[in-house]
Amino acid sequence: MTQLTIDSEQFDQLILQRLPTLMRQNPQIQGLVLDLARQNFAERKETDDRFYQLLGELRRDREEQSRKWQEYTQEQNRKWEEYTQEQNRKWDEQNCKWDEQNRKWEEYNQEQNRKWDEQNCKWNEQNRKWEEYTQEQNLKWDEQNCKWEDAKREFDRMHEAIMAIAKKHDRSITALGARWGIKSESSFRNALVGILEKSFDVQVLNITDYDDEGVVFGRPDQIELDVIIKNGLLIICEIKSSISRSDMYTFERKVRFYEKHHQRQANRILVISPMVEAKAEPVAKKLGIEVYSDSMEVKEL
Repeated sequence: MTQLTIDSEQFDQLILQRLPTLMRQNPQIQGLVLDLARQNFAERKETDDRFYQLLGELRRDREEQSRKWQEYTQEQNRKWEEYTQEQNRKWDEQNCKWDEQNRKWEEYNQEQNRKWDEQNCKWNEQNRKWEEYTQEQNLKWDEQNCKWEDAKREFDRMHEAIMAIAKKHDRSITALGARWGIKSESSFRNALVGILEKSFDVQVLNITDYDDEGVVFGRPDQIELDVIIKNGLLIICEIKSSISRSDMYTFERKVRFYEKHHQRQANRILVISPMVEAKAEPVAKKLGIEVYSDSMEVKEL
């Protein structure tokens, strides 16, 4: 007979495979296993007692927890109820305050609306009166404009008539003035010559020269000057009824022409005229011309 060799690992596997069957079939093996198991595990009765004991402890713990939770819940519900009541009381108080405030605000709005209605009525009345006033003023302005238009047309008609008469009179006065200027200038010169010669012992000469080079007027022309001679002094004078700015320049060129033509320097240069243009005076000052606008000033000679 051949002997089989089985190692320890294979033997352990074989025991694990056969042990359940052997325990069911062999009471001795079953008892051996139970004896070995009692060393680490309690018996069934002991296990049942311990299990029921644990269940009882768990039940008592659950009941205690339930009781504590119920008490906690009741306490929380009581606190919540108190808190809710307090909040409701505060809300009621706040609502009362809000109701009072809303009532006052409503009264204020009603009062303001009433005042606005009254003010609107006043504004409407004022606007109506202003509209009536404006319409009345516009009507008056229209009437006044019509009157102004009529007056303007009448004024324009009268102005045209007056201007026509004025132009006619201007032409007459201008012609008369020209004639009077020539006559008065000649009379003034003759009178002044007589006064100077008789009262101041001077000689007054009316010099007429011919400017053939056109130095004075820009072309050849006759030049007239009044020359006053006193104690060897030469005074060249321009006697005119009126003198302008351009007349001053012309007189100064006539003087320079005389000085060059007669080889004699004038000691003084005079303009005697009752009407001297305002712009002519600065020119006279610049050119060194003495101006006498009053015949009484001639005595200063």
